[in-house]
Amino acid sequence: MKRGTKINLLLVSAVAALAVLPLVLGLGDHKEKPFTGSDTEAETAITELDPDYEPWFSPLYEPPSGEIESGLFALQAAVGAGALAYYFGVRRGRRQGAALAQAQAQQPEQEQEQEQEQRGSAPAQERQGAVREPGRDGAEGA
Repeated sequence: MKRGTKINLLLVSAVAALAVLPLVLGLGDHKEKPFTGSDTEAETAITELDPDYEPWFSPLYEPPSGEIESGLFALQAAVGAGALAYYFGVRRGRRQGAALAQAQAQQPEQEQEQEQEQRGSAPAQERQGAVREPGRDGAEGA
């Protein structure tokens, strides 16, 4: 198994464990609402510590229900994930394009070197008594 495949399997199993373990171990059972967001947790902790606390400002938009709030949060996460995926895709495409351009730039140099080597060895073969073939090197029979 390749190293990259092992790493991918390890990452997928770690994500699965992070999703399943809190449910299996019952980490939120002692709470009234076990899996509330961090905003709600912070608000509860602040009101327990200081009941007279006044917030500095109120939200610009208060969704009418928790479902709409969750939907907006999911939309925000999807837009962020799309932006990250676009960025990494562009980065990878540029890197692959640069590698391809470099390979294409080196290819004509290698072909020229091979042609020069072939030209350089052809007179040596002729000097050793090699017979010219008609049509191959421009000489149509002698």
